[in-house]
Amino acid sequence: MNVEEACDEFLTCLYVERGCAQNTVESYRRDLVRYKRFLSERGKESVGAVERSDVEAFVASFAELDYAASTADRALSAVRGMHSFMVEEGLEDKNPTLGVPMPQSPQKLPQVLSIEQARILMEQPFACTPPAQRDRTILEVLYGCGLRVSELCGLDCAEVFLDEGLLRVLGKGSKERVVPVLGAAGIVMREYMDTWRPQLQRGHLPTHAVFLNQRGGRLTRQAVHAICERYGRMVGIERLHPHTLRHSFATHLVEGGADLRVVQELLGHANIATTQIYSHVDRTHIRWEYMSAHPRAHMK
Repeated sequence: MNVEEACDEFLTCLYVERGCAQNTVESYRRDLVRYKRFLSERGKESVGAVERSDVEAFVASFAELDYAASTADRALSAVRGMHSFMVEEGLEDKNPTLGVPMPQSPQKLPQVLSIEQARILMEQPFACTPPAQRDRTILEVLYGCGLRVSELCGLDCAEVFLDEGLLRVLGKGSKERVVPVLGAAGIVMREYMDTWRPQLQRGHLPTHAVFLNQRGGRLTRQAVHAICERYGRMVGIERLHPHTLRHSFATHLVEGGADLRVVQELLGHANIATTQIYSHVDRTHIRWEYMSAHPRAHMK
């Protein structure tokens, strides 16, 4: 089978059979188009002709063009997926990606708010209007439940169980998980659902979405990004991103003594290694506490 046909087969499988999000499929498509072009330049038109050295050269080409390691990593994931699919379906006998190492990305600590910054953000004055109270609820839920922005926007009323203090969330790969919505997040969510959401819904066609725009439709990810930036700016936090609130949720849990396995489950990480970053953040916090408190910490 030629490479173009193989890529098309794999992408169709991702979308139709595995139920991957359209954005995920499009991301894989871009990487595979690049891969197909690269192989064509090396005279490799069929999947069976591809060798491990071709895949390694493809990965190395990203470094030569000064792309980030994360970009090469994502592209290799797409290529691995396509070749694995070919073998699984019995369309090819060999997988040339086996043994090809993932590019090493320098580990970056996520940007997080301090506990005081989070408090100031959440306790700033919010107008008693449906849009402002919706925005307040969004900030509390992002920080209080650790949701991804796509999970928040995709949340439906049937997935909110306030009496039990729970949300049922559809995460990456269409995997469901249950997260607590308690404390301040639970209180403002109940107020929003009982009082403010009906006012946003009034006069519009019914929708299952929890978070609505002023036309009564489902709020978009772009709108949530704008909301976070606007309210962050109001309290002196520039370029506040929804994911910063998710990172802050996890970091503050770890700093407070939460088990990393519990944090992994709350975040919906498939692998504990992804959650390990927050143990590094926690060590940074410990160092800061030491430098602030120990009487001989600053002696030279």
